Parts: sequence; C-alpha cells; structure tokens
Amino acid sequence: MISKIKTVSFQGIDIIPITVEVSITNGLPQFNIVGLADKSVAESKERIRSSFYAMGLNLPAKRITVNLSPADCPKEGTHYDLPIILGILTSIAMIDSIELESYVCMGELSLDGSILRSPGILPASIYAHANQKGIICPFSCGSEAAWTGIEKVIAAHSVIDIINHFKGIHVLTNPEPKILQDQNDFLDFSDVKGQSFAKRGMIIAAIGGHHALLNGVPGSGKSMIAKRLPSILSPLTPKEALEVSTIYSVSGLLPENGFITQRTFRDPHHYISTPALIGGGSKAKPGEISLSHHGVLFMDELPEFSKFSLEALRQPLESGEVLIARANHRSRFPARFQLIAAMNPCKCGFLGEQEKECAKAPLCGGEYQKKLSGPLLDRFDLFIPISKVSFSELLPQKELTTPQQNSNIMKQIVISTLEFQQNVRSQHFKNNLLNGSELMHQMCEKPELKKRIETALKRFNLTTRSLFKILRVSRTIADIEQSIDIKDNHLLEAFQFRQI
Repeated sequence: MISKIKTVSFQGIDIIPITVEVSITNGLPQFNIVGLADKSVAESKERIRSSFYAMGLNLPAKRITVNLSPADCPKEGTHYDLPIILGILTSIAMIDSIELESYVCMGELSLDGSILRSPGILPASIYAHANQKGIICPFSCGSEAAWTGIEKVIAAHSVIDIINHFKGIHVLTNPEPKILQDQNDFLDFSDVKGQSFAKRGMIIAAIGGHHALLNGVPGSGKSMIAKRLPSILSPLTPKEALEVSTIYSVSGLLPENGFITQRTFRDPHHYISTPALIGGGSKAKPGEISLSHHGVLFMDELPEFSKFSLEALRQPLESGEVLIARANHRSRFPARFQLIAAMNPCKCGFLGEQEKECAKAPLCGGEYQKKLSGPLLDRFDLFIPISKVSFSELLPQKELTTPQQNSNIMKQIVISTLEFQQNVRSQHFKNNLLNGSELMHQMCEKPELKKRIETALKRFNLTTRSLFKILRVSRTIADIEQSIDIKDNHLLEAFQFRQI
C-alpha cells in the first residue's frame, strides 16, 4: 500500500501543492527520502525515528521510501515532518487513509513527538480553503489557520493528539482566530518642536503614500520625524492585512497571538546586505521591502547604504513587487512599500553652516550626494528640508496662538481626507498610484495650470516621472482641502516639495 498525504511548498508567497507518498515494502531496513529534498527535509527521518520511540512505537523494520511529488520541484523546510510521519502511520494502519485525504498537513516535529510552529500556515490554509480541504497544523498556529474561515482545522500539540482525534478518543475542537491587539505605543508628533513644513510634508506623505527624502544637519530631528509617521497612518484594510500577514507567515515572523492590522514600520541598518533588503539569498526569503508591504521602510543615513542596495530599490519602487530568479525556480514577493529616507547634506553634516562646515565645503556636499544616483532621487515624491530648531521653539509654550500639532490632530486630517477620496471622488487607492497621463490631461484643460506646468517643465528641466509625481502630490494637497479640482496654489505647494 502507498499512502498519500497532501502538503505544500512555497515559491515566494505562491503555493505549490506537494504530495507526500510513503511506501513500506519488504527488504533490508532503510529510510529514504527522494524528490529534490534539501538537508533540512532529509534530516526529518531522524526526528521521525525519535518521535516514534517517544510514542512507544518502533519504525517498521522494512524498506521505507518517501517521495515528494512533483519530484522536479525543490523542497526545503521542516514542515514536511508531519505529513511524512502521518504517511507512515497511515501505511501501518494507525490512521485511516481516507480521513486524511481531505486535509493539508504541515508541521515540524520535536524529538519527543510534539509539533512545533512552522512558517507559512496562513497561505497554506488559504490554499486548503480554496480547494475545500481542512488543515492539520501545530497548536500554536491554530488561530492563524482559522483566519481563513476554513471549517476543519486540527491544531495539535503532538502526533499522539492527531492519532487520538482520528480514533475518536479525544476529538480536537476548531481554534478561534485572534487579532493582534493594537499596542497604541506610537511615538507622538507633539514631541517634535516647530518643523511645521516637515509636519505638513508627513501629512501629505501619509495620505498619498508618497516617498519622501528628509535632508538636514545632524540632530535636527530627521529620524525623530520619520519614526512618528506610523502614528498618523490609516489602519490596514482587511485585504491589505491578509497580504501583509501572509508575507510575515511565510517569513516565520507572524506573531503567535494574532493577525497584523497596523501598517508595519521597518528600520534596517545601513550595513544591511542587498539580499536582506530586497529579498533572496540561498533560500529565497522576503526582504525588508516586502516586510514593509503596505507599510513604511525607513532608511536612515541613505548615502551610507551600499550602491548595489540602493540601485536595487529602483525597480520595486515602480512595480511594487520583487521577482527573484533562480536556475530552477522563480520567487515573487509583493513590495508595495512607502520609502521614507533621511540624509545629511554632506559627510561632516554641516554644509551651509559657516561655523561648523569642514574645509572641503562645498565640494564635500557634491561628493557625498553623488552616492545617490539621479534615477533613484527621481523616484522620491517629496524633498523635505529639516532646519535647526530655535531656542524659543524648544521652550515650553504657555499660551499658544495656534494649536500645537500632535499625532491626533494630524491623523484626523489624514482620515478625513481619505474619507473625502472614497466618498466624494470614489477613489479607493493611494494617490501615488494615480495614472500620471490621465492627471496631466485633466490639468491641461485649464489654461492657467497648463501654462504653469509648461513653465516649470522648462525651468527645472523635469523628467516625465518627476512631473507626474508633482501632479500626484498636488492632487493630494487638493484632497486635503477637499477640493474636487486641482488649483494653482495646490500645484505651487507641490513644486515647493520638489526642490532638492
């Protein structure tokens, strides 16, 4: 008898169905795993052998052959442990093979027979639900699997629990889905004194999903401002939350206590390698840009990142995804992220301040900024200068002539603008995804705007991409003022944020 157990493999976040075939025949005792299995899969036979011993059983003293079909697809990971041991238990009639036909199985085995947490349970359960199957998974992943609304979820602590479930000795109940509770520990913009222009830029960036570059001397508050952006972002939509949680599940980073509902904020160090930033490696995994999907990627000290890493960002910034190509397979990872970067004007950081700038000024500024290529800079929507805060602005303000901008006030502006976009303009996506040609056609119908655009195009020698980004930013500014049409003052403010 050949038993067949269903499981899955991953190429990026895409699912490849895998059938684990187990054959036990007469012959010298051997345990072989075939089907392009990597070392972690090949080592599963030792974990299985120890798990049998922990359950008080012995492996059959026969020839055991495990085939992972299709055999030409590379298999990697430890989640094949559970389907393999269930295939063996089916072959020796410990579990009815017919009952297992309607399940997808995933899980890593401990030496004592307990089932450990495995990455990728969420996309596997989505696949199982789409194919009208149940899923057998570790107990710690039960709430993750239950999120898809799948009817049959067997979340077990150990292999013994699964055996007892199918024998009717102790039937396991379906787990309940959990939501990761909002921590509400965001840093608040009220800590930022002054910087009204920068705060205005952050509001525009939060509404339109625009990429922004903050430039200023050391200690002026660039990182401080960027790290407070999550406090004014809108929560993830259900569809976006599912996409983000799927990426984190494949990466093995999904929190055990729930689903991701807040936009992520990733802050990699500038020594990060290109595969870690973009994705890939010997075993293709999502990079920081994919972990920032529908969230924010903050790159502090932007020129200090390696040239290869910076140039590798150019294509994902436009396409919203990363394709990792290998000789035998291709992995696709979503990467629709918002890039917020910060940099100093030069190596010493004080270019423009006569008392502090180095002897090489202003040449040092040009050399330092040459580390950023023109095509990369062209992909930023907003250039936000961060100036030094005066002493008077640092003092406690007893009587404010204008309300101090904090995260609550700024988020109210963001939410009300998004509601205007959805209810009045019937738009359900960020302005950074607007069709530039369409926007250009609409604005050029007004003679005064057409002349303004034509003058700016010649004066600043703008590329088509830069022009379209200015138009998208002006659309966001018009939305803030809840204006159906883009007006001259909206366009002028957008040009202010384009000065490098």
